[in-house]
Amino acid sequence: MLPTAQRLGMGVLTYSPLGWGFLTGRYRKGQEIDLSRGRAARALQRFDPSIPVNAAKLEVVEELVKLADELGRTLPELAIAFAAAHPAVTSVILGPRTMEQLEGLLKGASLVLDDAVLDRIDELVPPGTNVYHPVGLWSPAPLTDAALRRRPVGDRAAG
Repeated sequence: MLPTAQRLGMGVLTYSPLGWGFLTGRYRKGQEIDLSRGRAARALQRFDPSIPVNAAKLEVVEELVKLADELGRTLPELAIAFAAAHPAVTSVILGPRTMEQLEGLLKGASLVLDDAVLDRIDELVPPGTNVYHPVGLWSPAPLTDAALRRRPVGDRAAG
């Protein structure tokens, strides 16, 4: 969608740049995740580290934490700066609950990531890859059902 919005001169507001808290650094590999409270309690399937897609998210988080540390920044700052780096993105929607969270997130708004850093992020999460895809999240049928995203065999020829 981003290339289309950019081509048409439309602005894009990103939503949930911290990936349900995974990019805050609160949920880390090897650390116990309290599945009885907060977001984890409301959506266990998104946080349970025994589920392979969640374990994969935690692996990526560890690599992104290392990169943020190398830059002398926090993971949330890196996440906000990454979202804002795309030329189609007009603004990054933040959802802090405290003044401290807001102040930390605003530091990411002023962070400029160079091409080398963006390339490293692309190596960790190749463009078009969705490591965040939560278990149980609805996927539109036109993306998951081949019959809905393909013309009937007899109608496929151009001429």
